Amino acid sequence: MPITEILQKNADFYPNDVSLVEINPKSYENSRMTWQEYSLIVNNPNEAYRKEITWGEFNKKANRFANLLLTRGIKKGDKVAILLMNCMEWLPIYFGVLKTGAMAVPLNYRYAADEIKYCLDLADVDFIVFGPEFTGRVETICNKVSRIKTWLYLGEDCPSFAESYDDLVAYCSAKNPAIKLCDDDFAAIYFSSGTTGFPKAIIHKHRSLMHAAMTEQNHHSQTKDDVFLCIPPLYHTGAKMHWFGSFLVGGKAVILKGIKPEWILKAVSDEGCSIVWLLVPWAQDILDAVERGEINLEDYDLSKWRLMHIGAQPVPPSLIKRWKQHFPNHSYDTNYGLSESIGPGCVHLGVENEHKVGAIGKAGFGWETKIVDEKGNTVERGEVGELAVKGPGVMTAYYKDEKATAEVLRGEWLHTGDMACEDEDGFIFLVDRKKDVIISGGENLYPVQIEDFLRRHDKISDVAVIGLPDARLGEIAAAIIQIKDGLSATEAEIEEFCLDLPRYKRPRKIIFADVPRNPTGKIEKPKLREKYCGESVVAQQNEIG
Repeated sequence: MPITEILQKNADFYPNDVSLVEINPKSYENSRMTWQEYSLIVNNPNEAYRKEITWGEFNKKANRFANLLLTRGIKKGDKVAILLMNCMEWLPIYFGVLKTGAMAVPLNYRYAADEIKYCLDLADVDFIVFGPEFTGRVETICNKVSRIKTWLYLGEDCPSFAESYDDLVAYCSAKNPAIKLCDDDFAAIYFSSGTTGFPKAIIHKHRSLMHAAMTEQNHHSQTKDDVFLCIPPLYHTGAKMHWFGSFLVGGKAVILKGIKPEWILKAVSDEGCSIVWLLVPWAQDILDAVERGEINLEDYDLSKWRLMHIGAQPVPPSLIKRWKQHFPNHSYDTNYGLSESIGPGCVHLGVENEHKVGAIGKAGFGWETKIVDEKGNTVERGEVGELAVKGPGVMTAYYKDEKATAEVLRGEWLHTGDMACEDEDGFIFLVDRKKDVIISGGENLYPVQIEDFLRRHDKISDVAVIGLPDARLGEIAAAIIQIKDGLSATEAEIEEFCLDLPRYKRPRKIIFADVPRNPTGKIEKPKLREKYCGESVVAQQNEIG
């Protein structure tokens, strides 16, 4: 079943029920009124603190945009890019694209102009809708992308090189365009995170999107009464595919435009959110604010919050231990996935397996897993190898890149590039990215293991371990350490803490600096290598000279 049929079903069954709420806390932060009171006195809808639409309105918005695309000649197989910050219009636009049979192409809102152009060219995009935050970047490239005939602007003060979304959709029919779709039709192109250079374009069919919804709902048992709090960027598979579980049953979602701990807790409290998906830094920020006394949990009604789950990166067991101390009644789950496997869920821990915190879990609903060596042979349990997954959510291919596709797709198995091992109970533990393994004096060092250890230190907010060139050992482990606000630490203090690590795993260089992360929470290690490996090479040359 194409995912668009779920939207039509929700509109038919629950036309007057709220589907989406948008919360913009920046517009309200200094007000002492309730959200509802504040919304009533703000005349400019772009400054409104709280907006909402019903399922009936959601479907009509999607239909209007679909019919606009059809009037502009967009047809099955064409590509429509979405370059927007999280907002009320994001998901109706996405589903409007899907209803035409075209492929939705969400773009990372952090892309620079040259990256935007690269992705538009790579995916052969025919049409784009963008927001005011991107006007400058888009203007520099719009004359260089000849394939795109329509640059559609969502917002006030439409630039001269674009057309206004609001002006055009207002005159389009709200009826379903009735384009016939099937599971094997192409639905979307998502881009890899680009942490190893320019991103690759990942093709998914409607079958993948529908399976993501079924997997999520199977894992977390969403009902119509659940309220999902969506914080991560909608351009990424992570946030949207988790929301798909609630979408499948007609549950309400709250789009929160901000990540401050107090904003998250207020959204949960005032909207009655029951499911919250967090990234590791956001969960840590909440705990730090609580433990510093900046937030009093008793000020919020968190009684409906039943599930906290984390994905996108390895989760330190120490973090979950702290979380359960403050939120003892929460179920906890972690999810593993990548854009090539339609986001989270191909592996998940399961709420019944909190005793295995630290593992990413077992194969998710409808998925299979195996851990293989360099030749593709399954390794013995307990041995480290590359994690491979198989299931309905595996990508079709990297668009226009047969070589890269062949490197990761071997038959029906997607080779993830993540090194992992299974324990005696069959639970999978991530060891590290294949390309991040440090070989020091012939020993394989897995940075995630060292990072997990260092995060136990009371003063450490975040940490990344990378390999630096070394004349004698080939590489050494360097720890880039971000200290919690208001605290300080010395190299000697960290080195003493590391005495509990095996000698060969101890970082040989300590660097106090911020740890960069992308919007999905992944550490941007290429940036760290570019910065510190260059410095290390210069230092080596000076020593030799």
